[in-house]
Amino acid sequence: MAKMNVRKGDEVIVIAGKDKGKTGKVIQVIPSQEKVVVEGVAVVKRHTKPTQKMPQGGIIEKEAAIHVSNVMPYCSTCKKGVRVAHTIENGKKIRVCRKCGKAL
Repeated sequence: MAKMNVRKGDEVIVIAGKDKGKTGKVIQVIPSQEKVVVEGVAVVKRHTKPTQKMPQGGIIEKEAAIHVSNVMPYCSTCKKGVRVAHTIENGKKIRVCRKCGKAL
C-alpha cells in the first residue's frame, strides 16, 4: 500500500481522466484501494430501489471513487496542482507547497 499525499478535506485538482482540470474537495479517502472521492468529480448515475431512507427511489447522481494517482493537491497561491513537502513548524509536521512554501 503506497503512501497517499491527500487527506479528507484537501482541495485537489484532477490531472487525468474524463474530469481532467476540475478541482474539488476530498470527501472520502479509501487507503485500502488507493482511491479518493472528490466533490463534483466522476459523477455517476445510480438506479436505486425505494428504501425507508429514500422512499422515492429512482435515479440519483453521486460521486464515484477515482485513483489517487489521478489527483494532485491544489495550491490556491500557485493556482495549480503541486507536489507536497513536509516541514516541521512549532514541533508539528506540516505539509507545504514545493513551489511557494505555503501550508496546504
